[in-house]
Amino acid sequence: MALSASSSAQQARQALADRLAELCRDAGLSGLDLAERCGWSRSKSSRIMNARTPPSVEDIRAWCRACGAEEQTEDLTAMLRTAEGMWVGWRRMERAGLKQAQEARLPLYERTRRFRSYSSWLVPGMIQTQPYTTAALQAIQKRRGLVDDVAGAVAARMERQRVLYEGDRRFAFLVEESMLRAGIGGAEVMTGQLGHLIAVASLPNVSLGVVPMKPDRERWPAEGFWIYDAAQVNVELVSGYLTITQPSEVGMYAETFAELAALAVYGANARALITAAMDALG
Repeated sequence: MALSASSSAQQARQALADRLAELCRDAGLSGLDLAERCGWSRSKSSRIMNARTPPSVEDIRAWCRACGAEEQTEDLTAMLRTAEGMWVGWRRMERAGLKQAQEARLPLYERTRRFRSYSSWLVPGMIQTQPYTTAALQAIQKRRGLVDDVAGAVAARMERQRVLYEGDRRFAFLVEESMLRAGIGGAEVMTGQLGHLIAVASLPNVSLGVVPMKPDRERWPAEGFWIYDAAQVNVELVSGYLTITQPSEVGMYAETFAELAALAVYGANARALITAAMDALG
């Protein structure tokens, strides 16, 4: 699914390229004319107009000057930043540290009223315990060689969890049973985390489903994702962080969530799977 979902970013890049090509036509310029005015090779203007190469902010400024449309610079620069923001590699997202990356998501959480989260790798951040979050972020910090601001990042994630208890928000969490048994931080941390899942599931605004491990599943596990209302999906991949806003693609993830939810168990049956995972820790 992640490969098809990346078309959201591609469509945003194409929309920008189309706008730039339209400016060129409206100014009565060919691609060669524009390249000459900007001091570029002809191939550069062609690559930008065909969305093969994304323009820089300076490229957009030069393009607008060449077309006599400098009043369009601000809008087109905003389009560029939107397209760039749809796909962010972890190195870029975390270049200023894990704490800032955690804080950057808070406005999205505050404006969302309906959360749907599916996780096949880790416990969703909104329902992690502090020791579990610490273990997870320490592992990321070491693996990626980031500045060590784990303590601040943990505090930011814990503070963000207040939205779970505020307002009229609703949360639906789906986790794979295999995730309950894939330990992080050691037996003591995992035992505390699994116990916390049972407690969170008792909240009136929370639904917690566990998708059981079976040898004959019709819907296989997917990459972890969050759906915010019906407006946005975020997907965490090995290489980066994908933001999806195209309604058709948001709908694909909503459909996948519904299919996985239909396979999950809830209530006493979910508690039984969580308790069995705790017992296995000894």
